[in-house]
Amino acid sequence: MARVKRRVNPFNLSFLDIMACGFGAVTLLFLLLKHDVTTVQTADPNLKAEVSLLQEDIRVGEEDLVSLRNSLAQMEKDIVQAQGLSSRVVERIDQTQRELSLQVDPKDEIAQLRRQVEQLQRETADLEQQGRDQDVRRFIGEGDRQYLTGLKLGGRRILILLDASASMLAEDIINVIRRRNMSDDVKRNAPKWQRALRTVEWLVAQLPPQSTFQLYTFNTRARASITNSEGEWQDTADATRLDEAVNGMKAVIPDGGTSLLNAFTAIKGFSQLPDNIFLITDGLPTQGKSRPGKNTVSGKSRANLFEEAVKVLPRVPVNVILFPMEGDPAAAALYWQLGLASGGSFLSPSKDWP
Repeated sequence: MARVKRRVNPFNLSFLDIMACGFGAVTLLFLLLKHDVTTVQTADPNLKAEVSLLQEDIRVGEEDLVSLRNSLAQMEKDIVQAQGLSSRVVERIDQTQRELSLQVDPKDEIAQLRRQVEQLQRETADLEQQGRDQDVRRFIGEGDRQYLTGLKLGGRRILILLDASASMLAEDIINVIRRRNMSDDVKRNAPKWQRALRTVEWLVAQLPPQSTFQLYTFNTRARASITNSEGEWQDTADATRLDEAVNGMKAVIPDGGTSLLNAFTAIKGFSQLPDNIFLITDGLPTQGKSRPGKNTVSGKSRANLFEEAVKVLPRVPVNVILFPMEGDPAAAALYWQLGLASGGSFLSPSKDWP
């Protein structure tokens, strides 16, 4: 009988058993393992604290690193400065050594200094000569009168106030009364008045060329020496106006009393106040704003009139040139105080000046 061939089937019973066993094993593992994905594990507090400590140590370390870097930069800067200072010290030491190595004879050094002094003296003399050549107006006196250096001749607006009262005719009351009754020519040629005129001419000759000026004469009232120029500053560089001011002053005849109050009040008529005042007078005022009722004025009253006038004076330096008058001993002290308090000066020159 013929043998029948069997067909081989891969899915036989043994294979299925194996597959079933494998599937069962997988199912068992799935059941045994923890498969709840929603469960969150809580971190260990000790580990979290340790992590925080480590992070703090890192932060502190970074800060210390920055501080060390800054300290290093400052140290490098200090080193550079120290090197620079040391270089300068070394150079100074070398220079000192070179100077010490040069042996200079003291006699030669003294001779050199003397030559320098002589050169400076020659240059000073040349500058003084140039200054005299540049004076805005020439004035030639008797002898060298430049020793009066106490006067402050500077300023942009310079006001000269000349006392033209009757007391300017003489140094004593008797001669004042006597000359007051004489002719106008005699009054104009009175030695004391001529001395006051020369003083004003000397001041005008010393005015700075870049400044402006005004010249007032005053007795019971104040007036400009240039007609109709009250309150107007004149250009010092204008020689014509300088001559006109001086000639107008020379035409004045001393007469009347002395009102220092009206003279100082006239300063308010300028749109720009003066920054330097020269006051040429011979004593304290004899009246205020108006004529007094009595013919004689006591020394105390004259001092009161002076104080009244000073009250209206602006804060301007006042340089007083006083020609002392007989019977007025308080004048020098009060005018000296005025010059000192105002920042000006005071002098009572000799009779041969200027």
